[in-house]
Amino acid sequence: MSKKYEFIEHTADLGFKAYGASLEELFAHAAEAFFEAVVALEGVKERTERSIEVEADAPDDLMVTWLSELLYLFDTERLVFKSFQVKRIENNQLEANARGEILDPARHEIKSVIKAVTYHQLYVKERGGVWEAQVIFDI
Repeated sequence: MSKKYEFIEHTADLGFKAYGASLEELFAHAAEAFFEAVVALEGVKERTERSIEVEADAPDDLMVTWLSELLYLFDTERLVFKSFQVKRIENNQLEANARGEILDPARHEIKSVIKAVTYHQLYVKERGGVWEAQVIFDI
């Protein structure tokens, strides 16, 4: 899959569309898009790894829960992640590993302050063998 994600225009907020050959790849690309919106990923080193498990009632809810958990880790522990291995998505439960480091203001410039992951215009769907999601953040 050539295109992982793209940012989209949205009045007063920030959004993206992510793509994947599998649901796991889609969620990994969405997480990468989330952190690319926050900081420039090329400056992030993979110094620490975190296991993350979340669950929800449906794939759309799982996307919001997953990205909200990443936002929580950024807000509370100042963790910025660069790479993601989504090991399993089954019965709307996700298991993943994320690699990155603690935010260093001397090296990481904050691009956007994300307040929340929203349900506005949210979707997760498969089209012609390609998974696609759209997510809008409250900034």
